[in-house]
Amino acid sequence: MRQTPDSTDRRIAAALLASPRASWRDLGRSLNLSERTVVRRVTPLYADGTLRATAVPNPACFPHLVPVALRIRCRPDKIRQVAQALARRTDTVWVDILGGGDEISAVFFLDGPDARNTLLLRDLPATSAVGSWTAHTLLRVFPTAFRWTAGLLTPDELEQLVPAPTAPTAPPAPLDIDTALLTTLSEDGRATYTDLARRAGTTALTARRRLDALVRGGVLRLATEVDLALLGAGTEALLWIAVRPGALQEAAQTLSAHPHVRFCAATTGPANLVVAVAAANLDALYTFLTDAVGSLDGVTAIDTTPLLATVKRTGLVRR
Repeated sequence: MRQTPDSTDRRIAAALLASPRASWRDLGRSLNLSERTVVRRVTPLYADGTLRATAVPNPACFPHLVPVALRIRCRPDKIRQVAQALARRTDTVWVDILGGGDEISAVFFLDGPDARNTLLLRDLPATSAVGSWTAHTLLRVFPTAFRWTAGLLTPDELEQLVPAPTAPTAPPAPLDIDTALLTTLSEDGRATYTDLARRAGTTALTARRRLDALVRGGVLRLATEVDLALLGAGTEALLWIAVRPGALQEAAQTLSAHPHVRFCAATTGPANLVVAVAAANLDALYTFLTDAVGSLDGVTAIDTTPLLATVKRTGLVRR
């Protein structure tokens, strides 16, 4: 049975959201805890699945991948079955049930145009519980939002764990060992360098250096999966925002840096910006909409859809 984290557990979990492979010593140093306390607290959280470590590829670095966000309208009495079927697919990254219980949002990393066409032209039309859908290709993901910590860390603590990058690093040229590293990390994002080396057929030192290069170059993102409600985020929502093209870049960069935003991407379709928000409550969401979004130039429309249930997140099916 999963335990309910206390305030110290929540701060450790937030630190692991920001730095999924941080050492126990570094976590203790940044949070002013002893290394022994960190180990004692974090071990049961991983053991019972409250925390899970993984890795997600950046589709921009894999030309064969087609990143697509779908909004799928379903029969309410069948929506959980459809959501669970989507979550079982290996090409879905997240699956959420939205709004009034008749809509699913899912992000796919599809293996090329043929896989996209098969999904849109064959699989979805053949599903009787599905009424309609809209597809939005993800044009650019803004990574600043991945530093979301539920406001549980101070700026100094976050800076100790994840120093702000001084300049973007170009993705390294692909190597044969990259596939094995990504596969292993997707199964266990905290796999030791010895385990990574064994799976990739190389040395631990090479595995460490290569992983550092892949992370710095944005080829993959290390992630910690946790129910955000356990960290105090009682309200999650997806915002589908229409922004004038000339204001899109600035709006996306501004929103991706907001402490309530955990995901931000420019998309195709009538709404050209999708933003995932996690706030303490409905009042905090309202303040975000009026202050953060309302102050942006170029926003012409917004569709706010609350999340009712999460079925899959960062490529991992929720238990």
